[in-house]
Amino acid sequence: MTESTRMGRKRKATEAVQGIDLPETACKRPAPYSHQVENNGESFIPISLEEARSGQASRPVRVYADGIFDLFHIGHMNALRQAKTVFPNVYLLVGVCSDKLTHTMKGFTVMTEKERYESLTHCRYVDEIVTDAPWVISPEFMEEHQIDFVAHDDLPYQSSNSNDIYKDIKAMGRFVPTQRTEGISTSDLITRIVRNYDTYVRRNLRRGYSAKDLNVGFVKGKQYEMQNTVNQLREKIKNVEDRSKRFIQRVEGRSHEIWKRVEDTSTNLVQKWDEKSRELIGNFLKFFEDNGRWAQMWNDGREIMHGAFHSPPTSPLNIFSFFDSDNDTNGDETNSADLPSDTIDDANDVVNEDELANTSSA
Repeated sequence: MTESTRMGRKRKATEAVQGIDLPETACKRPAPYSHQVENNGESFIPISLEEARSGQASRPVRVYADGIFDLFHIGHMNALRQAKTVFPNVYLLVGVCSDKLTHTMKGFTVMTEKERYESLTHCRYVDEIVTDAPWVISPEFMEEHQIDFVAHDDLPYQSSNSNDIYKDIKAMGRFVPTQRTEGISTSDLITRIVRNYDTYVRRNLRRGYSAKDLNVGFVKGKQYEMQNTVNQLREKIKNVEDRSKRFIQRVEGRSHEIWKRVEDTSTNLVQKWDEKSRELIGNFLKFFEDNGRWAQMWNDGREIMHGAFHSPPTSPLNIFSFFDSDNDTNGDETNSADLPSDTIDDANDVVNEDELANTSSA
């Protein structure tokens, strides 16, 4: 993406923000540069410290805070917030030193002066940006920008000509101190990167930067690429281990519930089998009891067989009576006199026929 494209998108985003009714605590537009702000032409009379603190001043108190603001971070934001709220009604001007002056007085920066300027224009506490700010603030500079007070942390900042570049401002009674944010500074951030140099080089190689972009030699670049491959493999293995651990934890977490269900199911099956087996055994035993089903079937079978081979007592003719000489234990016999006459005649005819047959055969 080209620089002009980025700036165009930034302008469009700014215009979009300007068309939205944002809360009072939010920035509605980027802070302007000092050369974009018109001077009202009135003579400048500084506001006293007592008047500024009382909040009864006839205009906003113009407070100036300067710095390098490289790698713009939360420590810078906290300092600007304190400067903005040091008095009830503050117009905050922020001075940013140029690259040339900063490289000479302090050292090389990560961000360019343009990037540092732009970072501050989007800070909600800033009302105006002063570019190419001086290293030491002079009375003439304060008069030019109509500065009432200078805000900075109270530590002495040395230069080649002074042990504290804010000594004269403090002597004038126009210095207001702010507090530094512990644990964060531009030097701290750079130290983190330098300390983890290999990690960040491998990170950028993974993100598509070439070894040439990172000022890394061919052999070193291949070494980093190999290390990236090993790290990726290690990360995959770690992910598999983590997923396995989570799965085992979930299984172990539900194991009690699962085993309780299995135990309850097994208990119910055993109880049902016990009940059914008892019922089966009971029915089997009842089947062979004296008055059970088997005895009843035996007795019924005997009665059926007995009925098949014996005529009932009221039958008109019992053929077995001819072959049973003592079928009546009470001495009741069947006499020919008791038979009907036609039955006797029929029997005699049968006998006579048998005798004639025997004679003829002889």
